[in-house]
Amino acid sequence: MGFFVRSVVMGLLAAAVLLFAVPELRHAPASFPNLSLPKPEAALPAIDSYSYAVRRASPAVVNIYSRRYDGSNRLLLSTEGLGSGVIMSEKGYIVTNNHVVEQADQVVVALQDGRIFTAQLLGTDWRTDLAVLRIQADNLPVIPVNNDYAPSIGDVVLAIGNPYNLGQTTTYGIISATGRSGLSAYGRQDFLQTDAAINNGNSGGALVNTRGELVGINTASFQQAYDVDTYGISFAIPYQLTIKIMQKLIADGRVIRGYIGIDGQDVTPVMSHLYGVEDVSGIVVMGMDPNGPAFNAGFKVQDLLLEINGKPVMGKRDVLDMVTELRPGSTVPMKILRSGQPMTLNVVIGQVQDP
Repeated sequence: MGFFVRSVVMGLLAAAVLLFAVPELRHAPASFPNLSLPKPEAALPAIDSYSYAVRRASPAVVNIYSRRYDGSNRLLLSTEGLGSGVIMSEKGYIVTNNHVVEQADQVVVALQDGRIFTAQLLGTDWRTDLAVLRIQADNLPVIPVNNDYAPSIGDVVLAIGNPYNLGQTTTYGIISATGRSGLSAYGRQDFLQTDAAINNGNSGGALVNTRGELVGINTASFQQAYDVDTYGISFAIPYQLTIKIMQKLIADGRVIRGYIGIDGQDVTPVMSHLYGVEDVSGIVVMGMDPNGPAFNAGFKVQDLLLEINGKPVMGKRDVLDMVTELRPGSTVPMKILRSGQPMTLNVVIGQVQDP
């Protein structure tokens, strides 16, 4: 009992000494951990997310496997190519890259819902690096398309595909440039440039905007195309061109292109002044195929081509696009300016011959 009393007395004396030595302790209120509840979600800042676009577009992006027969055993098929594709129609039409399927003896398409199909190859076009497949299936997800959407530099885009067969993957970036031409071994089409990562296996996949609408078909990275070490430069085929080529391949199994056989240069203000005309758009004919339709119709070097079939020519790119759409065998009037005098030449459209 005495020991207990002594312990209590010593404890009180120690407390008194502490209160005397540390005055702040005399009035210190009791403090407790902050137990306030989290703020309601309405007070939190919004999270930037593109999940809506991914949910809307990704079901229509498929994995594509190209298979070839073994050289020593014609009964053995081995998978040798990997790519992606985009379901464009409920009828089962799928767009991918030509280089993904061009060497294939069999093409296998795997949907994101687990269904697997052997696809029919309807046609390919090496100049645009596009191909169209078809599968026989019901309840297919179709990529959203907005014909009023015009891709602009700075638009946020998402690249969806199956890089390195890892499974469907989405990468993020912006449209860095539009109308990139002369960058492909396949042809002279204009590309969209993006910094969204496009790797092996992404080819043929979808480039979409933040609404999940198709912007283009992924085709290559700068490194893949030119075998140089770079980052953040990738390309896609614009959706307008994709749809146009797809329709031609479905209808004819190939793309039939018009041809007139001229090489030209855009008319500049300086050229207009030299030719004695003002505010003229078109091209100056710099060379011709000596056996081509334009030569046979009477074109000469230094002629200014101003109109094709009643439509004004804005430049060399415009001529290529307009002539490509003309039906071979048709006769088309073309307005030119020669030595300051307007003339109209009737050209029988030829056909581009693929190698």
